[in-house]
Amino acid sequence: MTIEAYMNPDFTWLQKLLFLLMAIGGLTICYFFIYTGVKCFAKGGGRRQRMENAHGRFHYLVHLFYEMLISATSVMSFACAYVILNHIYSLVQGGQGSGYFRDFAHIWEEWKDFILLLLICLSCVLNTILDKFIIPLRRINKDQKAAVRMLAMFYAIIMLVYLNIIGDESEYSPVMMYYLGLMVGRFVYFDASFGDFLTAIKNAFLRLPLLILGMTFAGLLCYAGFALGFLLERNYYIVGIFYTHLFILVAVFIFRVSHILELIVKLPKQKEETDDEETLDLD
Repeated sequence: MTIEAYMNPDFTWLQKLLFLLMAIGGLTICYFFIYTGVKCFAKGGGRRQRMENAHGRFHYLVHLFYEMLISATSVMSFACAYVILNHIYSLVQGGQGSGYFRDFAHIWEEWKDFILLLLICLSCVLNTILDKFIIPLRRINKDQKAAVRMLAMFYAIIMLVYLNIIGDESEYSPVMMYYLGLMVGRFVYFDASFGDFLTAIKNAFLRLPLLILGMTFAGLLCYAGFALGFLLERNYYIVGIFYTHLFILVAVFIFRVSHILELIVKLPKQKEETDDEETLDLD
């Protein structure tokens, strides 16, 4: 019962580099689609003004896209941890494992719901660490991050529903119920008015193209990983999906710390000056 049991021992460093290059290539294509979209809907009095608005909007949407990928990965970490822990519990119930594995099985049986809540909290902490310190996103504010994180929940639910449809051996219903509960809580909370509810619906709807783009990108990359033998079906598809998202985050980190996008698609001067002082509201 080791970590290696959930990974492909034949996944060499050269293959990992190739998979990372595929993630970088896919991310570049996503940038192209985002840039094409903002160019088509750019507003402004003159050509220069439209160009500046398009560039500012592009970087804003890219940061929203990053936040969705970070949130989706954090959410997937919870689902992946649940599947692995539940698998270990099933093996122990089947007579495999001894010692502390049996102690774990007893704890899992008695405190499963509390453990799941703890995993959700840890995934939220992971999300904050990633988007504040490792891949800092300064062009979007807390409300914008919250809206995208809710979209990431929907992202995860769609993937889990798909895994149930294709007959993955693991059971995702408890995880989906937790995600649905969190989504409903995000839409309808105690001090919310009907206007708040409509605003939440509107914000989620406006960001649906990012959801579609992100799911298409991650789905194709994950499919390629399984097809090339980098990811193993016997380890459950959710483990492969989570592993794919880790490679995507490494690609995002490379683009973010290298500032390649800022060199290619330059921000307007006033946007560059305010980047470190306050977030930009381009909704």
